[in-house]
Amino acid sequence: MSRWLSAQLDRRRPSERNLLLITAILVGALTGGAAILFVRCIEAISRLGTDVLPGALPDLGRGWVIIVPALGGLAAGPIISRFAREAKGHGVPEVMQALALEGGRIRPRVAVAKIAASSICLGSGGSAGREGPIVQVGATLGSTVAQLLRLSRARVKNLVACGAAAGVAATFNAPIAGVAFAIEVLAGELGVGILSNVVISAVTASVVSRAFLGEHSAFEVPSHQLHSAGEMGIYILLGLGAALVGVAFIWVLYFAEDRFDAWKRCPLSLRPAVGGLLLGLLGYSYPLLLEGWGVAESVALGVGEGVPHVFGSGFEAIGLALAGPVPWKLLLVLVLAKMLATSFTLGSGNSGGVFAPSLFMGAMFGGLFGQLAEQLAPGIAPEPAACALAGMAAVFSAAARAPLTAILIAFEMSGSYGVILPLMASTIAATLLAGRLHPESIYSLKLTRRGVRLRLGRDTDVLDHVLVGEVMRPDPLTIERTTPLDEVEAAFLRSHRHGMMVVDERGALCGIVTITDLERARAGGADGSGTTVEAVMVRSLLTATPEESMGEALERMAVRDVGRMPVVDARDPTRLLGILRRSDVLRAYRVGRLERVGEAERTEQTRIGLLTGHGLVEAEVRPGSPVAGCRVRELNLPDDVLLTTRLRGETRKLLHGEDTLEPGDRVLALVPTPQSEALRALFRPGGEEAS
Repeated sequence: MSRWLSAQLDRRRPSERNLLLITAILVGALTGGAAILFVRCIEAISRLGTDVLPGALPDLGRGWVIIVPALGGLAAGPIISRFAREAKGHGVPEVMQALALEGGRIRPRVAVAKIAASSICLGSGGSAGREGPIVQVGATLGSTVAQLLRLSRARVKNLVACGAAAGVAATFNAPIAGVAFAIEVLAGELGVGILSNVVISAVTASVVSRAFLGEHSAFEVPSHQLHSAGEMGIYILLGLGAALVGVAFIWVLYFAEDRFDAWKRCPLSLRPAVGGLLLGLLGYSYPLLLEGWGVAESVALGVGEGVPHVFGSGFEAIGLALAGPVPWKLLLVLVLAKMLATSFTLGSGNSGGVFAPSLFMGAMFGGLFGQLAEQLAPGIAPEPAACALAGMAAVFSAAARAPLTAILIAFEMSGSYGVILPLMASTIAATLLAGRLHPESIYSLKLTRRGVRLRLGRDTDVLDHVLVGEVMRPDPLTIERTTPLDEVEAAFLRSHRHGMMVVDERGALCGIVTITDLERARAGGADGSGTTVEAVMVRSLLTATPEESMGEALERMAVRDVGRMPVVDARDPTRLLGILRRSDVLRAYRVGRLERVGEAERTEQTRIGLLTGHGLVEAEVRPGSPVAGCRVRELNLPDDVLLTTRLRGETRKLLHGEDTLEPGDRVLALVPTPQSEALRALFRPGGEEAS
């Protein structure tokens, strides 16, 4: 089929614009259809678990709450472990990895496995969202269409982004938010031409899903307005609290995943059943706690047919929090219970998303915060329901680091411009604080732990890969602050420099003086012999540190339009280490190009390492090490250790048996993880050979 389709494409020769337009519409329609199938499957399995099983076994009582999630995990586990392991977890990191390492190529079977496993998981009560799975399904459909047509790597990645955006649009009936998600989380380098295809795909998916699932949004959100400027401070505080919830969610989820992954005695296919059992016990027990706290039994038991609030996506419970007051004790318990429930479900290897759980915890936390604010600031605090809406966006953004997506989803659901400022205040505050508390998002952390950096495989600015310390001049011209202007002028003439660093008697940096400063002082009538440089120097300095990137440093230089910038110690800003000048940019660019070549090579080797179970290790040949002066073929290395590349100065070379390793060489190697440290020791003085 692929050959026939590509032959037809070659024969008709459509323009690139028309081709991408047609394929974007096709991917959007397919993703919309997949979303409909996904929702219907969840509903059918849910009826089986909540109606058929309890009716067939009435003696179980509420015991079905424990049994059904375990049975669901028992059914979903083999699908994931034997058919497509990419279906494990929340799906979005796998799409990000495919874009970074595989050029957007995803196996078609992933779509089938994801729909089947996630339907069983969510239908049987698994605490997860349906957005992550349908994003992965849409991305897989986009990748499959592109591969069938044998499109280029760039077009494959384009259609993957189209499918992901279509997935969010079809699930939430929010096409604009779907586009924002594709830009923020998956493909930040989208150009205008590619962006139009993503928009078309998202709108198409939304139209298809509306035709079968209705035109209503995922939640019914009452209209809220900003009544006073004082409310903005409360929304900012809400965002700071939401950041703590979002970061805690990341920690708890990955802690649970680590514990299950370390449980080697339990097969991968059975771990989701164990997670389902823990979820069932949680769903059975927390209503008893609430009843003991005096919460009415009908409220404590849950929604629908007595289904615990923490089961499934939790959209009904979110609707309750958005509609009006909910007992604060229930809100508090649900924030913690949902965090545990989702960690049990996804940490054990079951299939589902983290989007809806983040919104759930945000709505509960926001409602709880709103009730507290009403007690502490009556007449100023916004309604708890409005805080619940802002909390949804804030917690999701804190976990996913996608503020634009969070704001647009909440805005599209509410349909009110009055919520824009509160949403922006809480979401930006949450994102900034979460970034300080935890450097990775809930999506990117999974890739980082696999050794995959999001920048790998992307067309980023080469200067972002070069450190200031690599190109700075270590010998800046300095002059003491007590030096008369006549001597400063003579120093400028001797050195042919246009600027000098000013230091005090101890050599500590205290300012900078340029020829322009000197001319301005002369024009103002300054005495060349009586006036010192301290009187005319610039005291407020822009500085850089050796550890930061050239991209960051040059951005600050451009804002102030300065031609030179002192490089200082990060721990002591008065300790001068060097100087960075505009003339160093070209040298930085050359270094960056070399780093980009190396990065592309590391990307490919990382991809191979993920497939073979090896890790990528970089080691430097130290003087006196056993490998110094040896040929590669002379090294007594295990068969599964492969030395791939040598970097000597600015020369990069693929290693062969006759190549000699010299002190100062940097070597890249693919090594089984347990032998990584042994290989590094081999390159150090007195090291022993890897075994």
